[in-house]
Amino acid sequence: MNEIRQVILDMPKHIVDAVSIVKDFRVDGLINSVVITGMGGSAIAGDIMKSYLSDLRDLRVEVNRGYKLPVWVDENTLVIVCSYSGNTEETISCYKDAIRKKSKVLGIATGGKIKDMFNKNNHPLLILPKGMQPRNAICYLFFTSLKVLENSQLIPKQTTFIKDTIKALKKPMLDKAAQDLAKSLVNKIPLIYASSNLSVVAYRWKCEFNENAKIHAFSATLPELNHNELVGFTKRLADFHVIFLRDQDDDKHIKKRIKITKSLVKQYNVPVTEIGISGPDKLTRMFSAIFMGDMTSFYLAIEHGVDPEPVEIIEKLKDMLKD
Repeated sequence: MNEIRQVILDMPKHIVDAVSIVKDFRVDGLINSVVITGMGGSAIAGDIMKSYLSDLRDLRVEVNRGYKLPVWVDENTLVIVCSYSGNTEETISCYKDAIRKKSKVLGIATGGKIKDMFNKNNHPLLILPKGMQPRNAICYLFFTSLKVLENSQLIPKQTTFIKDTIKALKKPMLDKAAQDLAKSLVNKIPLIYASSNLSVVAYRWKCEFNENAKIHAFSATLPELNHNELVGFTKRLADFHVIFLRDQDDDKHIKKRIKITKSLVKQYNVPVTEIGISGPDKLTRMFSAIFMGDMTSFYLAIEHGVDPEPVEIIEKLKDMLKD
């Protein structure tokens, strides 16, 4: 079990490794859009990228889950084919679709069928280190893509932001806060709420609770949740614990909504934890919050007496799909 904990603690090292894997690699030619196609842990890196680069006006970034690419993808689209295992059937299907559309392609994988296909077609491929669960390769998947976009002059320089992120993830206070939060979540269903600034991070927390702690968890975004999900507390059917992820750059209206929503939820005897996410830049804040969520899910698995690493029901599903 402690191996998973160490893998999470090694996230700063993963970032350094990811940058070194890319080196000076770049994609040339006209690119006006980027599609990151993948599933599960490989796709969440794309979600984070889309959120992180949402302020850019000149580059469209989209995430694709499924067997086909969007109809608008063309020869000026960079399709980043992400599959940690290299064998994800949906992602392989999208790679074939990218070839049909004559898109620019980049593969990111540890090997598998994608490695064989990319080598056969002489397409660029970045090879990641093996030996971890795909969800724990988040830094490899994200920062390889980020560095390629930077090298290709599609986004501004990221050096300072990356250094700040590495520094922040080494702070022991994040690990300690995760341990304390996990203790308060025992036998609870976490509901993770955030603004659009951190909504993708809230979703990452939800997925880590699913896969590491083996429990249901749910995420929602402010202010939308105030127009629907909030009513669900009126007839509460389970033991929830609400976690608000509050970004330092949240709009004043969001901050007010968090304060009021928190007070309303408490009226229904639902415990609430509010976590302020601060840092010198957006990248640092996003990955600090991701790190804390990953660690919290690990410690909650320990509290529940389960091994956080295996995802047996997912493996069973894959076997059944082969029949």
